Amino acid sequence: MDFKEYIRVIPDFPEPGIRFKDITTLLKDGDVYREAIESIQKMVEDKEIDLIAGPEARGFVIGAPLALMMGKGFVPIRKSGKLPGNTVEADYGKEYGKDKLAIHRDSIQPGQKVLIADDLLATGGTIAATIEMIEQLGGVVVGAAFLIELGYLDGREKLKGVDVHSLVTY
Repeated sequence: MDFKEYIRVIPDFPEPGIRFKDITTLLKDGDVYREAIESIQKMVEDKEIDLIAGPEARGFVIGAPLALMMGKGFVPIRKSGKLPGNTVEADYGKEYGKDKLAIHRDSIQPGQKVLIADDLLATGGTIAATIEMIEQLGGVVVGAAFLIELGYLDGREKLKGVDVHSLVTY
């Protein structure tokens, strides 16, 4: 299936010069959404995984159904101030700004193998911060899976040798 047919590109959003990849057009088609998650699952099914972590917000719509299909737990990575418990935080830069992410300290136990799942790999800032927090908690990142990768932004370079899987590349 050519998933690009279901991804809308919106020019100059959220800032001039950005060509935003809108996955809502893919998500609204249940058959295509399911096929995308199943395709990502096939890309990572050979990995030993204990948990799947997904950064806010669209990492939830990729990571949570993937975790459910694989029978794994899901760990939400939220923006700073959004989690009620004791957290670890990391700063990150993204394609058009800076922010801070957080994870509950008790969400990952030392030695647990974690797959990161998100909708988009752009500059790699969000995922690098996610890796930093997982490793700070003693987790082992076994890979990262994405619906979309913007290859021209070289985000893979920030991921410290993590095994990257992308369903669609621009």
